[in-house]
Amino acid sequence: MPQQPVLEVRGIRKEFPGVVALDGVDFRLFPGEVHALMGENGAGKSTLIKVLTGVHPADGGEVVLAGRRVRIAGPLQAQQAGISTVYQEVNLCPNLSVAENIFIGREPRRLGLINWAEMRRRAAELVRTLDLDIDVSAPLDSYSIAVQQLVAIVRAVDVSAKVLILDEPTSSLDRDEVRQLFTVMQRLRDQGVAILFVSHFLDQIYEICDRMTVLRNGRLEGEYLTSELNQVELVSRMIGSELAGLDQLAGGMRRERSTPAADRAFLQAEGLARQGCVEPYDLAIRPGEVVGLAGLLGSGRTEAARLLFGADHKDRGTVRINGTETDLRSPRDAIGHGIAFCSENRKTEGLVGELTVRENIVLALQAARGWARPLSRTTQDKLALRWIRTLDIRPGDPEALVRNLSGGNQQKVLLARWLITDPKLLILDEPTRGIDIGAKAEIQKLVADLAEKGMAVLFISAELEEVLRLSHRVGVLRDRRMVAQLRNDGELTPERVLATIASGAEQ
Repeated sequence: MPQQPVLEVRGIRKEFPGVVALDGVDFRLFPGEVHALMGENGAGKSTLIKVLTGVHPADGGEVVLAGRRVRIAGPLQAQQAGISTVYQEVNLCPNLSVAENIFIGREPRRLGLINWAEMRRRAAELVRTLDLDIDVSAPLDSYSIAVQQLVAIVRAVDVSAKVLILDEPTSSLDRDEVRQLFTVMQRLRDQGVAILFVSHFLDQIYEICDRMTVLRNGRLEGEYLTSELNQVELVSRMIGSELAGLDQLAGGMRRERSTPAADRAFLQAEGLARQGCVEPYDLAIRPGEVVGLAGLLGSGRTEAARLLFGADHKDRGTVRINGTETDLRSPRDAIGHGIAFCSENRKTEGLVGELTVRENIVLALQAARGWARPLSRTTQDKLALRWIRTLDIRPGDPEALVRNLSGGNQQKVLLARWLITDPKLLILDEPTRGIDIGAKAEIQKLVADLAEKGMAVLFISAELEEVLRLSHRVGVLRDRRMVAQLRNDGELTPERVLATIASGAEQ
């Protein structure tokens, strides 16, 4: 490995109101390596990336690029300096075509006008490098989140970056798409590109990364060769305690699941469907029961859940709540019947980044009451502080802007918003995606505790182990069809669920 880093930061400090996000952090990135940036949510990973890309100015320290001290004043300057970034949330223009998104701001021109044919030709060549079979002239929003993520990576790769920063690029990708991405990463590494890779999937870190830097509470914990630090030691350094402490935090989830006492379903769906989204399916969820939905990306998990919340209109089928047929025409109808829904897209469909933690927490309750009956500021403060303490939201300042919180703490704010409405059914779509192992355990324990207290939960996750850890039953979807519902009796394995997905029938 070359002795001269292509990118180095020394003593970086960054403060936000009431929060020291980075406290004297050092970091090195060498040409021709894939380097993992590890740490819990709130450890400072995203802040460090935003300092490196000019989104946030550093309050102290220095950035050295190719041996020269630089001051990166914004993302465009970072890109011009050879630092290209793909963030955790897809940050493209869904109303534009795939080709336009790849070349936005860099469109090929002829006689001062955009050369559309040349742009589409070059875009088609680029997507073929990822073995993607997509129409580059089609609108980006006609494709799944997974494909949109790959388009963002194609765009970043085409900038010919010296440094490529990938912030949770695999969070919306299935196994085949991850393999495609890793193939491209390995090719870029062989060409001398330095890649900074952020992921909460530990197996991926150990598969693709050469070295890793671990942050904890905004400080540098250490820099390690991946081959010299096993997963147990890594987790210990990330959370600052032994793995046994994490097991205690998630205590009870690994014990045998108790059978829900209620015989009658809170919600019963029969033949529910929406053309082009999900084929007719039946599903019953009882009080105190966690029902998991498993399937590959695009299998219809989210679409099935949105029908139960009135977020999408059904074409056929019925929904009964406590035995009474109910027409859920809108999310407000669902909220009125005690149903809450945490979307997988917490930034675009969940949180309002410009509002405070307090304002985000009380949003659903205020909507259910109607704007003619506003909650008093005193009531808002009491509710916000109660749930900040209950869910250990950090920082514990109800007036902090939610956009400044880490991903895990943003997810807790979204959970608090719905739990404050005292729902009978809580629908969670990828609630732990893109958050660290400690926050995952806290949310998983919360789900188990809510079910034990009688709440019905519909739990969707791409991680089969997580679904099996929490669920009493697992609905398996394939190609937008519910192909099986498997009882999780302690003998249900990820291998059996995968076999069911592969065959399209119960195994």
